Amino acid sequence: MADMKHVGRIKGTNEKVAVVYRTIPGDSKHALVIRTAKLEEGDHDGLMRIIESNEGQSSNELYQAMERNPLPSGTNALPKFFKAGNLEKISTEEIEMVQNPQSIIQLSDLNKVIAQQRGISIDDLAVKADGAKLPKMPEGVKPQDSKVLTDEQIAGKMRSDADRLYKEAAKLRKDAEDLDPSKKKS
Repeated sequence: MADMKHVGRIKGTNEKVAVVYRTIPGDSKHALVIRTAKLEEGDHDGLMRIIESNEGQSSNELYQAMERNPLPSGTNALPKFFKAGNLEKISTEEIEMVQNPQSIIQLSDLNKVIAQQRGISIDDLAVKADGAKLPKMPEGVKPQDSKVLTDEQIAGKMRSDADRLYKEAAKLRKDAEDLDPSKKKS
């Protein structure tokens, strides 16, 4: 497996994330990430294409490649993920960067190393609003703060997903029967 920048996982859950901003202006202890498993297939594949591209791998921050590249739907990646609420604010101590299976480092430690190499503070690593071309957030839309879900919330989401999938399965069964009715045994 080739070394890969901008990919990580949430400590404890190993949920995969794309690290869009390693630090946030005025809050160097948090990053903005996208939980890749929560994306629709086309958006996930488009994001991975951007990450794996030469531009994605040569960018210091993933947002730099995302702001210039479209998703398969034709929409620009960075503003689309902002508007959809896919960017989530998470502590840099909760994120493990996985360059390859043998090279795993906590994002907060990686930020310290990069800041030391550049001779700047961790706060200075954060993208500055004037030079970053941060997309203007639509009124009332903010990156999601990370929240621990309760068992009740998880169960409710699972029930909702099960209901949706049941309805989808019933519709597919009806469409299949309309297309080619099954023969009933007598």
